[in-house]
Amino acid sequence: MLRKLRPLFWNQEGRLRAGYRVIVFFLLWGYGPALVHGVVDRILSLVMAPGGQWSFGIWLDPVRLAVVVGAGWLTAHYIDRRPFSDYGFQFNRDWWLDLVFGMVLGAALMTAIFLVEWAAGWVAVDSVFYSNESSVPFGQALMAPMVLFIVVAVAEELLTRGNHIVNFAEGLHSWGHLPAVFAAWLLSSVIFGLLHIYNPHTTWVSTANLVLTGFFFGLGFVLTGQLALPIGLHFSWNLVQGNVFGFPVSGKVFYATSLVRLEQRGPELWTGGPFGPEAGLLGILAIMVGMLFTAGWVRWRYGDLSVGRVRLSHCENRLQGR
Repeated sequence: MLRKLRPLFWNQEGRLRAGYRVIVFFLLWGYGPALVHGVVDRILSLVMAPGGQWSFGIWLDPVRLAVVVGAGWLTAHYIDRRPFSDYGFQFNRDWWLDLVFGMVLGAALMTAIFLVEWAAGWVAVDSVFYSNESSVPFGQALMAPMVLFIVVAVAEELLTRGNHIVNFAEGLHSWGHLPAVFAAWLLSSVIFGLLHIYNPHTTWVSTANLVLTGFFFGLGFVLTGQLALPIGLHFSWNLVQGNVFGFPVSGKVFYATSLVRLEQRGPELWTGGPFGPEAGLLGILAIMVGMLFTAGWVRWRYGDLSVGRVRLSHCENRLQGR
C-alpha cells in the first residue's frame, strides 16, 4: 500500500515532488522567524527601555533574516537536494552590479511617482525629516525601516522567486523550459500578491496590482537566474516609497519616519489612496517602465534575454533535449 502511494509524494529521482518542497519551505519561512521573533522579542523587552521599537527592530530583524536564510539553506540541501546558490545567490561581480542597478531603478521609479504626483498637485509636502517619536534621533529612526526592508527584500525574494520559480518550473519541466519557467513565474507572482491580502486597505485592485508587482520583481530573476536585481529593486522600492517620500507601503506605514511627510490629495485611481502607489495607475505605469529598463539592462549586460539562466539542476538534460 505504502509503495503504491509513494509516487504521490516522491518522483523518480527519490525527491519530494515540487509542490511539497514548496510547502515545506513556506512553513519554515513563515513559522521559523515567528517563533524566534517571539523568544528574542521577549528577551529584548526585558533589557531595553519601553518605547524602543526602533532599537527592537534594528536588533530583531537581522535575527529573523538569519532564520529565513538558514531555513532556505536547509531546504535547499536536504529537501530540494541542490546547492543553495541555485536559488539565486551566486555572488560574483555581476551579482553585485545587478544589485546596485536594482536599487537605483527602484529608487528612480518611486521618485518619478512622487514628482508626477507633486507636479499634478496630488500631494503636498507637509514637513521634512519627520518622525513621530521625538525622543529617537532621526538617523536611528530611519535605520530601523532600512534594516526591516533589507530583511523583507531578501526573505520575500528567496521565497517567491528563488524557491518558488525554481521548484514550480522543475515540477512543470515536461512542458519544456520556457513554458515551465513562465508558468512558475506567473504562479509565484500570484502567491506574492496573496501574501499581502490581509494588509490594511487591501482591495481586489491592490491585490491584482501586487501580482503585477511580483511579476515585475520576478523579471530580473527569470532573465539572470540570480536574486541580486530583484532584491535591490524590492529593497529600494519599499524604502524610498515609505521612508523617503512617506507613502504607505502596501497599505502599511513603517515606523512613521520619512525624509518627506506628505499630504495626499489626488484621485485614488491614480495614487492608490491609503494603500499607496502600488494600488494606483501611476504604480502600474512605473512597473511597465521598470520592466523595460530591467530588460534593457540584462540585454546590455548579458547579451540576450534568455530564461535559460534559471538553474533547474535536476531537469536540465531533459529540458534541453526537448
